[in-house]
Amino acid sequence: MSFYKMQHIPLSSAYLCQDCNCVGNCAGQCPACASTVLLNLATVLDREVSAEEEQTSNYSYYTEMVA
Repeated sequence: MSFYKMQHIPLSSAYLCQDCNCVGNCAGQCPACASTVLLNLATVLDREVSAEEEQTSNYSYYTEMVA
């Protein structure tokens, strides 16, 4: 891909066309196939880390009791 064909689309305005799998920045219709079945990528990819996910592994170690 040449340098001139590369484009930057901010995640907040990136939409994935579910018909042709192209990414564009128009919320109305896909720039490649004019489909209106679009998915806002920010809702899927730009998520906040919850407290559970942020927590590191917290293992409790117990000594084994042998009878």
